[in-house]
Amino acid sequence: MGEGTAGAQVVAGFAVDLARHGDAPALHAGGRSVSYAELDRRVADARAALESLTAPDRRHLVQLRPEPTVEFVVAWLAALTGGHATLLSRDPALAAAYATSIEYDAGGWRPTGTLAPVLHPDLRLLLSTSGSTGSPKLVRLSAANLDANAAAIASYLGLREDDVALTTLPLDYCYGLSVLHSHLAAGASVLLDDRSVTEPGLWADARAHGVTSFAGVPYTFDLLGSTGWPQLPTLRQVTQAGGRMAPERVRALAAQGEAEGWELVVMYGQTEATARMAWLPPHLASTHPHAVGVAIPGGSFRLDPVEGAGPDVGELVYAGPNVMMGYAESPLDLARGADLDELRTGDLARISADGLVEIVGRRSRFAKLFGQRIDLDRVQTLLGLGGHDAGCAEASDAEQLVVAVPGEPDALVLAEVAATVSGDTGLPPHAIRVVPVADLPRLANGKLDQQALARLQPVPESGPGSPVQSLVRLYGRVLGRDVVGPQDSFVTLGGDSLSYVELSLRLEQRLGRLPSDWQRRTIADLALLDRTGDGADGAGGADGAARARRHRWFARVDTTIPLRALAIVMIVGSHTNLWVLVGGAHVLLAVAGANFARFHLTDEDSRERVRRVVRSAARIAVPSVVWIGAVHVATGMYPWRTVLLLNDVLGGADWSEPAWHFWFVEVVLLLALGAGLFASVPVVMALERRHRFGLAAALTALALVPRWWADLASYDGDVIHSSLFVAWLFAGGWAAAVARGVPQRAVAAGLLLLGAWDLTGDTRRDLIIAVGLLALVWLPTVPWPRVLVGATGTLASASLYIYLTHWQVYPRLEDHWPLGGLLASLAVGVLAWRVVERAQAASWAGLTDRIRPHYARHQLTRQEA
Repeated sequence: MGEGTAGAQVVAGFAVDLARHGDAPALHAGGRSVSYAELDRRVADARAALESLTAPDRRHLVQLRPEPTVEFVVAWLAALTGGHATLLSRDPALAAAYATSIEYDAGGWRPTGTLAPVLHPDLRLLLSTSGSTGSPKLVRLSAANLDANAAAIASYLGLREDDVALTTLPLDYCYGLSVLHSHLAAGASVLLDDRSVTEPGLWADARAHGVTSFAGVPYTFDLLGSTGWPQLPTLRQVTQAGGRMAPERVRALAAQGEAEGWELVVMYGQTEATARMAWLPPHLASTHPHAVGVAIPGGSFRLDPVEGAGPDVGELVYAGPNVMMGYAESPLDLARGADLDELRTGDLARISADGLVEIVGRRSRFAKLFGQRIDLDRVQTLLGLGGHDAGCAEASDAEQLVVAVPGEPDALVLAEVAATVSGDTGLPPHAIRVVPVADLPRLANGKLDQQALARLQPVPESGPGSPVQSLVRLYGRVLGRDVVGPQDSFVTLGGDSLSYVELSLRLEQRLGRLPSDWQRRTIADLALLDRTGDGADGAGGADGAARARRHRWFARVDTTIPLRALAIVMIVGSHTNLWVLVGGAHVLLAVAGANFARFHLTDEDSRERVRRVVRSAARIAVPSVVWIGAVHVATGMYPWRTVLLLNDVLGGADWSEPAWHFWFVEVVLLLALGAGLFASVPVVMALERRHRFGLAAALTALALVPRWWADLASYDGDVIHSSLFVAWLFAGGWAAAVARGVPQRAVAAGLLLLGAWDLTGDTRRDLIIAVGLLALVWLPTVPWPRVLVGATGTLASASLYIYLTHWQVYPRLEDHWPLGGLLASLAVGVLAWRVVERAQAASWAGLTDRIRPHYARHQLTRQEA
């Protein structure tokens, strides 16, 4: 049937005598399980069927299309144990180029009518390399390669018969295929599935089958970070390879694993080494997150000098039984035997005194343009430190450096990227091709597609009147940022509760009802909702006109906005003796907790989370200290503890005026900073990602202990104004913000009502607090009279400044004109807010634009050191 010649049969041990594992499960797919005994029978039947189509002393070159099915695994093992060579690929052009002689589909084996090329007796598998998409270049692997790597992986991972792996990677990717092989070698089982890690159904099935491990590339963990970590009680091991993961992320995942009872195993490999070359023992992940570890069992490393790479850096060379036979670039190469006994990886590395390998760059990741050798990894790292997740490659015409920037960035961002690259590389501007893309092109294994990057061409920029550009200008104006791009969001731009109100109301006017998660969505995403196209208030056709009529009188606004506005009016009106409606400040503490959860618990590293929290706290603390300090200098009415916002920490246990005037500001700062630092601990970050509501609810319950202790112990100090006794409000707001579904909201509401019960001893005050808290939990948005939206937003935005300044305004009017005291206090506070916000926006934008390039270069220098 084919021209492939038979020879001495070397069979991969993991694929033979599968029945020795008996009735233990081998594969799970499609709602059923297949035991090893059944798998062995099915492989034998498929092998016999294949042999019936094979001429004596001949071998086939088999084409198999990888699928996460039992049928695929059976066909692959049948071809492997039958001594045939297999091309594992979905590409029919590649199969035609290499003259595959038989293929497998739903109907079983089917001859192609093509004679197989001459095949070396040791050849068993042909795989594309991660960088050869669209190229006929293949990696030639032998049975000995496959067997050695599977045994080594099973050994260093300590795989057991009761382990269950989940296929989270394609089976034509060497990493994904190695999961199957290593588990078969250990007599363990594999759950075959090709759903994305973002799909809840995948993890529901994983829980049902007791999955103990899954594999991921860096992109896998990016996806999990954005959608939430899966709940797998049986998980004991997570492996990572397929590209370098940031050391901070490695530490965070290792800490999460330690807290939850599973281990993170960082690995390193290439298709040319069958799959794996190095692994990092889990106990070293936290202390050596930069390293890829030590050589796998049976392998070894050495460094070869590379000119200009540094005294302790060289090209990493690997030797071991899993090193490929060599490359194939045509069918003639399939007859060749092993060309290599070691593998030049192309990676630049250093090896520490204790034998740990650290990859520091890619030798082949260089472009030579205008006589200069450009380190593409360095350029990407520099851009990453400046906040741009870019991909770089030498253009196909070798005349330009291509820099792809995802997220539909605007002209300002593209210009900033071009200037950064030009300044770092020394290339003239015309040699840099900065291309905006919706997403960076990636291969099936999650790595950047270098060839696709190299072929990118410039695209026309979006016009200045487009919806995207209109929203970009709006975000920049409200947040005081000069550099804003369509890929940015409210959260990534450092937005907080002080800017949230104004921006959300402006967006509601422009876009209509906002999605509940708008603050995390990119500007480009929100622009798709723009009904005007140019930022003007328009109807946008018949549908738009109908919507405009429906929402003519009322707008849907975030519940926290009217809560803030109503609370500050109630507070000031009560102080001016216009009415007695107290309790608003306590509702605002819960609102502060909700905003903390929404704006500061983003998926990022711990240092960035700390910076975000400190920056937000500074926007409250600085104007507060300046104002109170100025009043102290002018009148001497406040003690220094109040000026420094330390009265709650260092003052007495009893309420006294005027020292306690600013208790609310002190408590908010203490709780926000404390919660921010606590939530930035890597272990806590990992716990919060996986159990967001559970953590918040537990903290609320814990914070209720002092509140009820004080009540039960008849504590005679001030309870309702002290951070220790009202922290449950902040934590409860946090829980309300992350609650999903009726059960979680009911728990959050129950905890908050438990704290509010008889809190102040004033029934009306306690009722006001309870109503506000219930609104926060159960009403994400409320209909609000459109005519009042502007005034409500202004009061909510200026609430801090109204609170700060009203103590010096209303006393002059409260005795003879209480309403005047209220109106004057509101007016002065709004004026102060306007002045301060404009000054802060201008100074912050200028400062960040000056510091960011220097900071990025400093960080890159530290990394290289």
